[in-house]
Amino acid sequence: MEAHVNDVIMYVTKECYDKLHNDLTVLTTIRRKEITRQIAEARAHGDLGENAEYDAAKEAQAFNEMKIAELQQRIASARIMDESAIPLDKAVLGTTVWLKDLGDGEEIVYSLVSEPEADINNDKISISSPVGKGLLGHKEKDIVEIKVPAGICKYEITKIGRTGKNN
Repeated sequence: MEAHVNDVIMYVTKECYDKLHNDLTVLTTIRRKEITRQIAEARAHGDLGENAEYDAAKEAQAFNEMKIAELQQRIASARIMDESAIPLDKAVLGTTVWLKDLGDGEEIVYSLVSEPEADINNDKISISSPVGKGLLGHKEKDIVEIKVPAGICKYEITKIGRTGKNN
C-alpha cells in the first residue's frame, strides 16, 4: 500500500477502535441489506422515473456507501494507543486533566482524546479543540489561558492522570 500525503495517523483507544469496526460491520451488513430490500420493493412499484421511494432508497444507498468509505479510511489510519506508555507528567493525548477555573473556582475534568472519540457530554474533548490544544504539553500547577469563542478561559491544572482512570 502506497502512503499518500493526506494519510494521517490517528491514535485511538482500543474501545474507539472496536466501535469503528462495529459501526462498519453494521453498515456493510445490516444497513446494506435493509437498503437493498427497500430498493427492490420500490422497483416493484413500477415506473422508476417518478418513484419517490426508489429515489429515497438510492439516496440512502449512496449515503451509506459514503459512510462506509469514511469508516474504512478512519480504520486504516487508526493506531491503538499503548496506554501504559502515556506520560503522566504533562497533558497529552490519552490523559485526563483536572482543572480549576480561576474565574469562578469551578472544578472541571477533561479527558484528552482524538477527534472520533470526542464527546463533550462525557467530558472527552478532542486535542484539536481550542481547550484541548491549549492544555497540551502543560504540567500540574501550570496556569493556562485559552482563547475560546466566548473569550479567554484561565485554568490551573491541578492533576493529570490516565484517561478513564481515577489515579
